[in-house]
Formats: sequence, C-alpha cells, structure tokens
Amino acid sequence: MNTSQTQNVVLVQETGDPSVLRPSQAPVPPPGAHELLVKTRATGVNFIETYQRAGVYSVKLPFIPGGEACGIVEAVGDQVSEFSVGDRITTASATQTYGEFFTVPEEFAAAVPDEISDEIAAALPLQGMTAHYLTRSTFAVNPEHTVLLHAGAGGVGGIAIQLLKSIGATVITTVSIEEKKRIALNHGADHVLFYDNFAEETLEITQGKGVDVAYDSVGKTTFDQTLKTLKTRGTAVLFGGASGQVPPFDLQQLNALGSLYVTRPTLAHYTLNRPEFLWRMNELFDRILAKELTVTIDQIFPLTQASQAHEYLEGRHTRGKVLLMP
Repeated sequence: MNTSQTQNVVLVQETGDPSVLRPSQAPVPPPGAHELLVKTRATGVNFIETYQRAGVYSVKLPFIPGGEACGIVEAVGDQVSEFSVGDRITTASATQTYGEFFTVPEEFAAAVPDEISDEIAAALPLQGMTAHYLTRSTFAVNPEHTVLLHAGAGGVGGIAIQLLKSIGATVITTVSIEEKKRIALNHGADHVLFYDNFAEETLEITQGKGVDVAYDSVGKTTFDQTLKTLKTRGTAVLFGGASGQVPPFDLQQLNALGSLYVTRPTLAHYTLNRPEFLWRMNELFDRILAKELTVTIDQIFPLTQASQAHEYLEGRHTRGKVLLMP
C-alpha cells in the first residue's frame, strides 16, 4: 500500500485528563525491515495508556497511544520471513494502535487462529500473557499450592483464576463488591473475600498456615496485609498499583514474617524472545479453542470515543476488557 497516505488516529498533544485524547490525522507509518504494517481491527485499552496520557509515565509529546491490537497485515518489511500480506495477527508490543494502522516487530506478532474473533484476539495478549507468566513462571503454581489473588473480577484476575484452577490449585481471591464476587465465583475461585478483612479470613481458610503465593495488583492499600497472608518462605508477587505505589518498607519485615520472598515482575521480562512470547500466546489460544478459557469483553468504543473509553476504565466500572474499534 502507499504509506504516504494519512489515517485517522487519536493524538495526545498535552498530558492531562481523558479530554486530551483528540481525534486527529497522521501519516500511515512505513514498516521497518523487521516490522509489519497492520490495519487495525480492534485495539485493547489498558491502564498504561491512562498513565501515559496523564503524564505519570513520561512519553514524548505529541504521541498516539496504544500497544495492544489485532489486525490484518497490509505490508511487510524486507527482512520479514514469517508473515505475508493478508495474515491476521495480534500483539501487545506494537506502537500507536489508537489509529487505523500500526507497526509491530515481527518477533512479537502472533498469528490468530481463524476460530478466534478480532475482539477476543485484541483483548487477550496483555492480560492473558500477564496471567500466564505470573502463574507459570514468576511462581510456578502446582496442584498442592494455595494461592491468594487480588482483584479476581478484573481482566488479569479472571484469566489467572481460570489458569490456576486448570492446574488444580486452591484459589482465594478478593473483590470490592457483591457483583464482583459473583464474577469471581463464575471464573472458578474457591473462596471470594472482600478487601476489608482479607488477611484474617485468608489465615482462617488456611487454618493459620497461610498461602504459598500471593499476587497483588492493588498495591498501596493491600500490600502490608498481603505479606501477612503468606506461609513461611511464601512469595509475594506485586504486579500493579491500582491503589497507588507501595511506599518503601523495611526489608527486615520479610524476616519477621517468615523469611518471605517479594518480587515486582513485568511482562517485558517474561517475553524476552519469540519462543517465549509464542509459548504464552499459543497456550492461551489453545485453551480458548478447547473452551477451557473465556475472555470477557465489557465495552467496545469507536476510536473517536477514546476519551470516553479512558473515563470508563479509570472509573473502575469495568467487568471485562475495554476495546476501541476504528
């Protein structure tokens, strides 16, 4: 295609509230030697984009947000070997996906099975691979383990519960309201607790022993209590900060609470190369095709309503994935 043409995009020219997400026009980017140019079918909306838009994470202005999307390959770089024009791919490692076209390194594009919709393919990579690396790699859960997982009704939480139950682990999860309790139970959680007394209740469920691993994406308001739920030599995995970042703390606490382990992982360090990336994506695809994993789509907004999508996400209204469609 002629990459000198323009496309409809969402542009951020100044950081701020969702109103800074404005429809605009921009050139279609040419693919680099190892890149694909992809026509967007659906784009995932994620908290990292809200942080970039608000200026919490520094990004050079102006910029087109977005990194997760599904689409059709329109052109390929001259060093691309695995994909051709017309292939359908998904990724969490693209740039500028809040537009009609985006580029992505071939290394981090996955071919989408025909049976999986554009919407599911766009919703899966970031949350699905996060749940996968947390439960398979950061702490390799086995059937003998008891797990605490915060935010069991969320996107990562819902997928993680399903993966943990497929392993055979016992899953304790937390939610904020009764409606979300029902969602977490539908995902397969064994025990669903509210946040206000989760540490004490977790210890009651485990007869005072504590859990083998606790996955905490809430952060500031939960982390101290999360540590108290762990058994001796248990592991706390902090992978988000929905309530704010965890402040500095005295490492001696880890000794006092039972020689605990704490880690703060990120997806990029668990998809370091194409084989690792494809292992995670293909296992997720296989589970969806086998009807062993479901991904919930909550709301789909047109690209021109990206500001409303961010308002919805930041309002903590979501019961599944939020998408943009060009």
